[in-house]
Amino acid sequence: MTFLEKNFPIDNPDTVLLFEELSLWSSYFGKLLLDHVPLRKGISVLDVGCGPGFPLFELANRMDATSKITGIDPWAAAVERSNWKKSHHQLLPNVEIVLGDAAKMPFPDQSFDLVTSNLGINNFDDPTAAIRECHRVLKRDGRLCLTTNLEGHFLEFYIAFEATLRELGLDEYLPKLKAQEQHRGTDETVRDLLEDAHFNVLKIVRDKFQMRYVSGTAFFNHFLTVIGFLPGWRNIIPAEAEVKVFSHLEKKLNEQADWDGELKMTVPMLYVEAVR
Repeated sequence: MTFLEKNFPIDNPDTVLLFEELSLWSSYFGKLLLDHVPLRKGISVLDVGCGPGFPLFELANRMDATSKITGIDPWAAAVERSNWKKSHHQLLPNVEIVLGDAAKMPFPDQSFDLVTSNLGINNFDDPTAAIRECHRVLKRDGRLCLTTNLEGHFLEFYIAFEATLRELGLDEYLPKLKAQEQHRGTDETVRDLLEDAHFNVLKIVRDKFQMRYVSGTAFFNHFLTVIGFLPGWRNIIPAEAEVKVFSHLEKKLNEQADWDGELKMTVPMLYVEAVR
């Protein structure tokens, strides 16, 4: 009973770092995945786009020593962080983290029984190639289980952004805004992506949640907004128009928050399970 030998002293800074390892954003989608992903003994699992380790380590902790869990991600700093967590989680040597591209994975054909990806599709440089690689490395009858956010993500924001561009006479940038909003896809485009890679979709689960903010200013200053979304929004307009556009948009969102008592952003979620 190796669990009797484990020890996580609560006054150890490393224990604290493990305890707070998960971002709130990833947790919403990760919970959806973990509520549905099939878990079995003695299987080989690949987590594509594992980043700093979620849901990689949660899956590893929920399985037993007869299973092998591998993570892959091109983000070198995140892979380094995952390897640190691997040593501190005190897991048996059934976890491996690989630095690599999902579109060209360094694994033999039919290596895994299960492939997972939490929020991977939207972040893959080449989603089509990545999904085809998932098909290649899965064993026959293996499962692909993924989550993603969809078109309609932060709908309230995009409505305000469109109104801002119209009010400032910048209608020529509306097509770029629409394209940026739609790049996340729909239920249908996700299904098509998997079926084009010769997967058979078995299960689709839809859900949603809301992110709440006291104001538009709080929304824009949020860490997730700055690191995850603002770069894409800035690319919609020329650099010389940034201050004018975002100042107007911030004011509009602040007014909306004052009117409603808070600012809400809706996030639709999708879980898809497919078989090779």
